[in-house]
Amino acid sequence: MFTGLIQSTGTIQRRGESLFVDGCDSFAPLSLGDSVAVDGVCLTVAEIVSDGFIANVSDETLSRSTLGMKSLEGGCVNLEPALRFSDRLGGHLVSGHVDGMGEVISIKSLKNSWILEARWQDVFFARYICDKASIAVNGISLTVASVQDDNSSFSIAVIPYTWSNTSLKYLSVGKLINLEADIIAKYTDKLLSFDNNSSNTQQIQMDSISKDWLARHGWS
Repeated sequence: MFTGLIQSTGTIQRRGESLFVDGCDSFAPLSLGDSVAVDGVCLTVAEIVSDGFIANVSDETLSRSTLGMKSLEGGCVNLEPALRFSDRLGGHLVSGHVDGMGEVISIKSLKNSWILEARWQDVFFARYICDKASIAVNGISLTVASVQDDNSSFSIAVIPYTWSNTSLKYLSVGKLINLEADIIAKYTDKLLSFDNNSSNTQQIQMDSISKDWLARHGWS
């Protein structure tokens, strides 16, 4: 689990069937098995090399994210080590399981910020976006400033610190980005769409929960 607060940037390269990521000095030392979010994608440290690591990746990861494309060109990536339970949650809960990619539609430079507009490639995930919602863009915890009428595109305001200290500064119109919708929104949607006629799950009405029911189910 991550917070979306980037701790450093590095580069990513293809190494056979694996990926090599460097630039982890700021949160060293790494240990085998550690989780690191690379442009928002949770990767596992399989081998430690200098100030970086090698990670094994699945076809699912390469097809659902930009890592495959970036690794071919030695692209810049955002890096964040896994969250400790004792850490402050300065951003929002980010799982590192990217939902899909989006396309940058426009970038506007303002006096004190940048406005980045993007569109989901898979419009299904647009249902999890609303004004002031949290979204992870290349692993960065950002706030949705507005949602366009088509509901598939949205804009975010980026402050100078975030722009200059992450890979966002290298974006241009037409570039693809990794997107992860708010995990709370996804779980809420799943619960609300629960099939009340399902015979495979036990259904419990809220008004049936009592002290006796809690005691029978291990609560005291």
